[in-house]
Amino acid sequence: MKLKDFYRLAVEVGIKNDPRPREEIERLLQEEKKAFEKLEAGEKENFDRDRLFNPFGDSRILYGDPETEVSRILAGIDMDAAEILLAYTLNRDADKKIDLVLAHHPSGRALAQLSQVMALQVDLLTSFGVTPSVAEQLMEKRIGEIERRLLPVNHNRAVDVARLLNLPLACLHTPADNCVTRYLGDLFREKSPDRLKDVLEILKGIPEYQNSSRNSVPPRILSGSENSRAGKIYVDMTGGTEGSKDIYEKQAAAGISTLVGMHYSEEALEKAKKANLNVIVAGHIASDTLGLNLLLDQLEKESGERLEVVAVSGFERIRHL
Repeated sequence: MKLKDFYRLAVEVGIKNDPRPREEIERLLQEEKKAFEKLEAGEKENFDRDRLFNPFGDSRILYGDPETEVSRILAGIDMDAAEILLAYTLNRDADKKIDLVLAHHPSGRALAQLSQVMALQVDLLTSFGVTPSVAEQLMEKRIGEIERRLLPVNHNRAVDVARLLNLPLACLHTPADNCVTRYLGDLFREKSPDRLKDVLEILKGIPEYQNSSRNSVPPRILSGSENSRAGKIYVDMTGGTEGSKDIYEKQAAAGISTLVGMHYSEEALEKAKKANLNVIVAGHIASDTLGLNLLLDQLEKESGERLEVVAVSGFERIRHL
């Protein structure tokens, strides 16, 4: 399929798996269209027009002709200069030609806009019973922190390498994270694990976490014990990056007992413990791999085309559909 179709379809899959109601996403896109229409002609030139159909600022075609035919992808979690040079080297062999370098983690303008997708966490929190005003105010502060932290970053390092080597480069972050969040949330609701050891057993039955365990990075309990009751489980794996560190008492008050996430900072973990929450870290790269696999699965299903994927940078292609 063409790169533009691959990208548009990935965005649509991300929307289908988004924890927010479809109507909320449509409302946000309409707001972007209204904002665009109010701009002067000169201002419109600098407007990121992907925002008119893509609610995920951290997922973009970073370089390349949208008309490029894509059948063979070099995919990984972090795709920097080394991985792009690898694609260039592979392209010396016509039988190994890479049409697209696909990253999970954002770079370029997608990294610069990472903080924009964090508002998604507000909707996820309120769906679990956290008061909307509390979630909004706490997340507003955290979003500001991340936005300021990203200001001095050298966003375009990898993009510049792709441009000089004329290799299409894209990143799909929140669409993949939405897929893993939806998948695990549905799985936990279906299986209703009673204890934390049961949650671990479910995770360890998933190929990506099995592989991670073989590499000495298994899902593990950071707060609570194997026999602790799981209660209401909150899957904390989408919304850009780690949320507010002051949210944990509010989650406990909303009836959440167990957090299952990709990673937790020491400060966040200590605050979760003080709120008497159980915490399971499923694993960062394993969870990202699962999300990207689920996204690629649905892309293939929706398009009816099978993509050839060369996996690097912590990623392994495993089909679930």
